Amino acid sequence: MTNTPRLLSVNVARPRLIQWQGATLSTGIFKEPVQGRVRLRALNLDGDKQADLSVHGGRDKAVYVYPSEHYEYWRRELGVSELSWGAFGENFTSEGLLEDEVKVGDRFRIGTAVVMVTQPRVPCFKLAARFQREDIIARFLHSDRSGFYLSVMEEGEVGENDGIEAISQESASLTIRVIHQLYRHATRDRDLLRKAAAISELPEGWRRRFAIAAEEAATHSS
Repeated sequence: MTNTPRLLSVNVARPRLIQWQGATLSTGIFKEPVQGRVRLRALNLDGDKQADLSVHGGRDKAVYVYPSEHYEYWRRELGVSELSWGAFGENFTSEGLLEDEVKVGDRFRIGTAVVMVTQPRVPCFKLAARFQREDIIARFLHSDRSGFYLSVMEEGEVGENDGIEAISQESASLTIRVIHQLYRHATRDRDLLRKAAAISELPEGWRRRFAIAAEEAATHSS
C-alpha cells in the first residue's frame, strides 16, 4: 500500500425504490458523498441504511470500502466518462488500499474510529440494477476488483481526506484478492483453502465454505 492511504469520500444513502427487470426493488446502493464529519457506529454510518440486511450490513459488513484506483478501469469497461464516488455502493472511497495488499484482520484507524478488514464484496443483483446492465455482476466478480468490508472495533467520527493509519497487520492472514480468488474458484490450492478456513477474523460462512472446498480438493487429489 502507499505511504499515505486516505479516505477520499464518505458516502451514504437511504433506501430508494427502483425498477429492474419488471420488478420494483428497494436498495441503498445509490450512495452519495457527504461533507463534514460523520459518526461511524457499530453497524453503519449515520445517514446510511441498508435495504436488505440478509446480504448487506451487520457487524461483519458495517462499512464497504472501494478503491478509487479502480474507477478509471470501470469508466473504460462501461464506456462512461463520469462515475462519481459512491457509484459502486461503497461507504468509503479510498486511496492507497488495494485488494492485493490488504489482508483479512488488518486494523486501521480512520479519524477517531478503529476498523478491521473482514471480507471481500461479492456482488448481488442490486449492482446490476444500479447500472441497469446484467453483465456487470460477472464482470465485477471476474475483475478481482472487489473492494472489501470492515467491522467497527471502536466507534468514532470520520470524514473526507482522513488518513487511514495501519494499527496492526495480519502477516499470517491472506489478502482480500486471494480470498476473492478462492471464492470464485480462480485457484483451488488446497493449502490456501485450509489457511483461509483457519482465519479467525473471516466470517464463519466463508471459513466453512473454504473448509469444505479444502476437503473436496484433498479428495480429488488422492
